Amino acid sequence: MLRSLPKLSLLFSSARNPHYLASVQRFISVGRRAASRVKIGVASTVPIRSMSTSTISSAITSETAAEDQVQRVNLLRSTDDNYDGVIVELDQPMDSTTFISILRASVSHWKKLGKKGVWIKLPIHLVNLVEALVKEGFWYHHAEPKYLMLVYWIPESPSTIPANATHRVGIGSFVMNEKQEVLVVQENSGLFQGTGVWKFPTGVVDQTKS
Repeated sequence: MLRSLPKLSLLFSSARNPHYLASVQRFISVGRRAASRVKIGVASTVPIRSMSTSTISSAITSETAAEDQVQRVNLLRSTDDNYDGVIVELDQPMDSTTFISILRASVSHWKKLGKKGVWIKLPIHLVNLVEALVKEGFWYHHAEPKYLMLVYWIPESPSTIPANATHRVGIGSFVMNEKQEVLVVQENSGLFQGTGVWKFPTGVVDQTKS
């Protein structure tokens, strides 16, 4: 439109000429339609700009929400041991999918902290999580009547997690009094139960009472 203004001036300067007058009328008519179209175009750009701003705002909000969600990821509660490892005692029920997500985030967190061994004490009522732990690389360490202990080694170096104890503490005694009499007993349970055999007192440590 700005480039057409000089032509408009020249046409008006020869307004007495019918040929130029008709040209002026056509130019003005075309100019009005063009101006009308320009106005419509400008008007239509307003909502487009508004939508773009809204879209950017929504994208920023979504990204911020995603970052907040990452920051709010739950981690397994743990305590440090004396060998750069962590001990986890699970108690709250959860489904395997949720547990795997939390477990992976926790292992990643422990790795950044330089932790090595991970000990997870799994009570018997959370047996549904055993398969998930094994698939994530954990292995059985030992089992007791009410829980299962699984372990995991984070570094790529060979594991130094000690094997489970394989021995029980037992005792045998030889008791003699001042009369040179030796104490012997008969078993209420075990190999010699009901045989009438007399033997020196023996036994093993009851770990449940230690």
